[in-house]
Amino acid sequence: MSRWIDVRKNLRSFRFAADGIIALFRFENNAKIHLLAAVAVVIAGIWLRLDRIEWAMILTQVALVWAAEAFNTAIEKLADVVSPERHPQIKAVKDLAAGAVLLVVILAVVVGILIFGTKLMEWLERTGWF
Repeated sequence: MSRWIDVRKNLRSFRFAADGIIALFRFENNAKIHLLAAVAVVIAGIWLRLDRIEWAMILTQVALVWAAEAFNTAIEKLADVVSPERHPQIKAVKDLAAGAVLLVVILAVVVGILIFGTKLMEWLERTGWF
């Protein structure tokens, strides 16, 4: 009888995925910038006492930005292997992938402004600054 789930294979897959995440933040400059921004957002979230729903929305945005950056990096690396020399179609592919990251980042900033802006205004009112 065959096994329904191959646990060893799954654990190996998780290890490969973890290696990818480590490589993303170790070698990719933009991912490091996103990581620093995420740390700042978490600190601000703790300071402004985000509720569970706000945390869920913020952490989802952080994960989406990181995932988009990982996909972009994977596409760029694959494109460089497929066509090491300059090629207009490869440039278009890379530009589209980078544009996708930018769209996700813009949306994350908008969500951040909506959540943190509201919290900051509440804090300013409570402390008498506004």
